[in-house]
Amino acid sequence: MKRYYAAVPKGLEYLLVDELKALGAEEVHEGQAVVHFHAELATAYRICLWSRLASRIVHVLAEVPAKTAEQMYDGVKSLYWPAVFSNHAQFLVDFHGGNRDIRNSQFGALKVKDAIVDAFMEHSGVRPSVSKTDPDVKIDCALRADKLLIGINFSGAPMHQRGYRTDTGRAPMRENLAAAILMRSGWNNEMDKPVIDPFCGSGTILIEAALMATDTAPHLHRKGWGFEDWAGHQGQIWQEVLAEAQVRSNRGIANCKTRFIGRDNYRRVLSVAKDNAAAAGMAEFIQIEGGDATDMPPPPATAGYVVTNPPYGERLGQLPELLHLYASLGAQLKNQWQGWKVSLLCSEPMLMSAMRLKADKQYKLFNGALEVLLANYQIGEGGSGRVFGEDFANRLRKNQKQLSKWLKKEELECYRVYDADLPDYNVAIDRYHDWVVLQEYAPPKTIDAKKAQQRLIDVLLNLPSVLDVDPAKIVLKTRQQQKGKEQYQRMGEQRNEMVVNEYGAKFVVNLTDYLDTGLFIDHRLARRFIQENSNGKDFLNLFAYTGTASVHAAIGGAKSTTTVDMSKTYLRWAETNFKENKIRGRQHRFEHADCLAWLEQCTGQYDFIFIDPPTFSNSKRMEKSFDVERDHLWLMEQLKRILRPGGQILFSNNKRGFKMDLDGVAELGLLATNISDKTRSQDFARNKHIHNAWLICHNG
Repeated sequence: MKRYYAAVPKGLEYLLVDELKALGAEEVHEGQAVVHFHAELATAYRICLWSRLASRIVHVLAEVPAKTAEQMYDGVKSLYWPAVFSNHAQFLVDFHGGNRDIRNSQFGALKVKDAIVDAFMEHSGVRPSVSKTDPDVKIDCALRADKLLIGINFSGAPMHQRGYRTDTGRAPMRENLAAAILMRSGWNNEMDKPVIDPFCGSGTILIEAALMATDTAPHLHRKGWGFEDWAGHQGQIWQEVLAEAQVRSNRGIANCKTRFIGRDNYRRVLSVAKDNAAAAGMAEFIQIEGGDATDMPPPPATAGYVVTNPPYGERLGQLPELLHLYASLGAQLKNQWQGWKVSLLCSEPMLMSAMRLKADKQYKLFNGALEVLLANYQIGEGGSGRVFGEDFANRLRKNQKQLSKWLKKEELECYRVYDADLPDYNVAIDRYHDWVVLQEYAPPKTIDAKKAQQRLIDVLLNLPSVLDVDPAKIVLKTRQQQKGKEQYQRMGEQRNEMVVNEYGAKFVVNLTDYLDTGLFIDHRLARRFIQENSNGKDFLNLFAYTGTASVHAAIGGAKSTTTVDMSKTYLRWAETNFKENKIRGRQHRFEHADCLAWLEQCTGQYDFIFIDPPTFSNSKRMEKSFDVERDHLWLMEQLKRILRPGGQILFSNNKRGFKMDLDGVAELGLLATNISDKTRSQDFARNKHIHNAWLICHNG
């Protein structure tokens, strides 16, 4: 009886223990992503042929001391390598792990390779060749602390590669994970029950199920094994194990009555699934059809298992569309699939919550490096018929109706339709043409995270029907307090850009890649005021963002515009907006600078200044940080210095509860008039704190 270990994906160790014991292994015990065992040679062959879960089987040759590289070299060299493989065979060393002295796997592999070659040279004077592409023998080394476990890769190529894949889908699932899902679903104990995969992709789950139902060894038709060039290989024993498996498969195929049905929306992948099923010899048992998973035909009369791996996306921007997919799937299962068991693999708990199904069991698994959750459900009688988020839907519907006449009159393409109107639904919803941007305000710590998530799901599921918008055109953003340069960082690289119109101006907005879209729609009336009062004036825009106020000034006939911002990204965006409006000329300047430092050094004179500073800023040029409430008098002093007689300042900020020091402003020789109400349009009428706006001029 010899020693072996089986590598296995994390989360499948206990399943593999049971499988190995059933196949005849002894002294079986699990580690992390590995299971150790002992077996006779025939059993080891049988495990290679029949294991549906293992990734690799290694026959352990020895465990040698490896505190240092030299100690490891000596231990490996002392083994009698001609009893392992011939010096005419090509070999490769696969090295895992490390310790204080051996920190690099390539270095470790090199030392082992040298030791093996030197051992052959001392024995026969002939050195074996090393092949990195197609070796006959793979030496597997696992270094843990001061011990090296060295063995021969008994199985060869990764065992999830059964050999039946002719092609793959968009995101192929490994075959051993598919087998594990079927085992965790409980179907392997009821293999007479039908299996349906509504997102079948390349058919992996269905093929693995058919192999199980027909008692076909998963590697029966595999070409090439790691043990074939091992000196201890016994061909006759292997042929007996192989023949036994062939007999079992023939019998199982003849007796199998189980139905396997797969559906998918993508035509190309359907042909791939059919080809893969044929290559596995399972085509007669698997029915592949095109169609939407949320519109499946009535289920077979005999209740069985829905086992599937729906798409779960990798970006936040995919979430709204996928939520509707999962919600529709959950509703269909509840209403039409009573008595069926469902096993669903997903990496995003929020998507699973949208199904409104209560899981009986959940298992943490890994799809490659991605942690995923397998949830098992028992579908009960009937759906609840409950409408979730009805209060929110009614309010949203009411808001849209109230705004409709005003929107038509103003000819606006971008507007806010909801802004945390209901305390339980703390979101802002903006419309851009036929797109919707949903901003989720981070809930306070006192709110249960699951409850907050469920309410967000309610919002996302109601938006398409109430606003008549495609779920794929809903953009979700989570709004939190931004620090330092965070506000300038990209959130993604989708470049979902469009051009919108506002009072004769055109602006490029990006709905996905940044926290903000490039257009503060709450400032539209302030921008219109700028356009109406800029003719023949020198206009200055500080903290300019994407330069939208400067565009309005130029359209209004400004003599010159100066646009200042510390972000190169936003300044380039501002220049793009100017080009979109066909505004050219040297009189339109773009300054990349810290606005506060630039203001201190400015020597120019301006007739109209627009400034919308941040609530708080750490400016490197200032001796202390900038706080708009604390430092606005300093700011006014600097602005007064560059404001021409008869000129005006439009000062805005979004600090909640901001109070202008009117006495201090008067002492500076300025007059400030609060025009906040005049700069808030109808879609922001409820939010009195969206921004403050003041018109300031010389006093006298």
